Amino acid sequence: MRDLVVRKAIFLFFLLLGVGFGYLSARHDDWGLRVGMMVMGALFGGAIGGGLSQIGKHRHKLRPVPTEEELNPIPGMGTSSRDLAANYWRDEGHPQFMKPPHPEYGNRMLDADKNL
Repeated sequence: MRDLVVRKAIFLFFLLLGVGFGYLSARHDDWGLRVGMMVMGALFGGAIGGGLSQIGKHRHKLRPVPTEEELNPIPGMGTSSRDLAANYWRDEGHPQFMKPPHPEYGNRMLDADKNL
């Protein structure tokens, strides 16, 4: 409990320090600019105070986030969309076992300018 009180005190100290710096930087100007600078000082002071006091830090140990492959391993059948995406370059964009055969005379078999 005492730890939490000390953390809040550190946070509030830096928050008020930021507000004070914002006020001092614009003390000879209009109130609109003073308030704006105080808000900016509160923003920066709150960020620094929160970081130093570790207000938002979780206390329990975090487990590493599992990857997509660990959550959903690719089944061995080869027909799911994830299988097709994983083997796209190997299968040249065709589904497994559905790749068209290569033409007997090459890819330019029906070109008009080819002499047979």
